[in-house]
Amino acid sequence: MAEERPSVRGGMASAAQSASVEELSASAFQKFLGGMDYPAGKQDLINHAKKNNAPDAVIQVLEMFQDQTFRSAAEVSQEFGRVK
Repeated sequence: MAEERPSVRGGMASAAQSASVEELSASAFQKFLGGMDYPAGKQDLINHAKKNNAPDAVIQVLEMFQDQTFRSAAEVSQEFGRVK
């Protein structure tokens, strides 16, 4: 029998909320960094994600990032690909 799951509407709650690091997609990851001002350092990204109620998986990935300054969302995506 299929597991029943309540639907989630609106807000940031989604599959990304409960995703593990392995299941986290680049697009789900970037949703929690929306509105980020660049350039930004690793800790800036972590703080911004936390303000956007990012799940633990997003924070764990950000903590694996190299300690550097990111000049754009594209650079963040490249680093996401490197650590994933």
